[in-house]
Amino acid sequence: MEKQKVIISENIHKTLESSIDECAHDKLFVLADENTACMCLPLVKGLKCLEKAHYIIIKPSDTNKNLDTLAFVWSKLGQMGATRHSLMINIGGGMVTDLGGFAASTFKRGIAYINIPTTLLAMTDASVGGKTGINFNGLKNEIGVFNNAQSVIIDTVFLKTINRENMLSGYAEMLKHGLIYSSRMWAEIMNFDIENPNLDELRRMVAESVAVKKRIVEQDPHEKGIRKALNFGHTVGHAFESFAMTRQPILHGYAVAYGMIAELYLCVTKAKFPTDKMYQTVDFIHSHYGRMNITCDDYQLLYEFMTHDKKNISDKINFTLLGDTGDIRINQTADKEDILNALDFYAF
Repeated sequence: MEKQKVIISENIHKTLESSIDECAHDKLFVLADENTACMCLPLVKGLKCLEKAHYIIIKPSDTNKNLDTLAFVWSKLGQMGATRHSLMINIGGGMVTDLGGFAASTFKRGIAYINIPTTLLAMTDASVGGKTGINFNGLKNEIGVFNNAQSVIIDTVFLKTINRENMLSGYAEMLKHGLIYSSRMWAEIMNFDIENPNLDELRRMVAESVAVKKRIVEQDPHEKGIRKALNFGHTVGHAFESFAMTRQPILHGYAVAYGMIAELYLCVTKAKFPTDKMYQTVDFIHSHYGRMNITCDDYQLLYEFMTHDKKNISDKINFTLLGDTGDIRINQTADKEDILNALDFYAF
């Protein structure tokens, strides 16, 4: 898989025009959900390079990242005459970039696409790294392929369009990047005022966060080794997210934040992660993200969700753990008792 071009933009108009010019195409398609169509498309829709674009609008939220929505996008591409030489621009949050990337990667065996993430979560996680896909059978990202966008354009101007909860959702992935990269980066993220962010300062921090992910992805594009570091917080986090989908869905970043609490407990007990850093991080998550209410009656279902995790090896639940900030331990396992203790630590 080729290296992915990630552009930190200060002028979305010029950057998008040049990115489209670099991709030879016969027809241009723009995919957005109903929210980004209303809030974000006005920031780019008047561009000359988009004047002949065909627009496909889908329903928002992760609950619609499914086979029905995927089939709708395929149908629209076919009805509007897309060929294997067409280009699709996915503009939106992680749901749009995940599903749009998968739709583009599979329509006529693959057409080129550009991602323009409009949420902090999509900027720091979903749109970068070539992972595409949909939810299936109640499981998060169960179906998908690895396929890089032609380019990913990141411009923090879009962050003016999102609410506090979506800002925090993306910030959880930045916190994860800090934990797996360095004490300096972790401390800066912990001390930044994300509730009242300076967008110029945040742009610099986003660029650094994306660079951490990009370096790891380039070393291991298909997640055979070190790329598993990016899954820190996600084994338990995806279980929380799947569990919430059966009740009241939560944002992905919130699930990851909650998952990091449980997995930091495993880091302390199994990898000697510093206790003081664990409690500082847990306090930060509690103060910004609150709590997801679970009881011991929910543990078995959460455990079952973890057994379906794609990272598992030989039926053993696979974790990425940390010996310290930046000290990554991939392919770690925990038995059921350890996992239930971690859930106890989260719940109480």
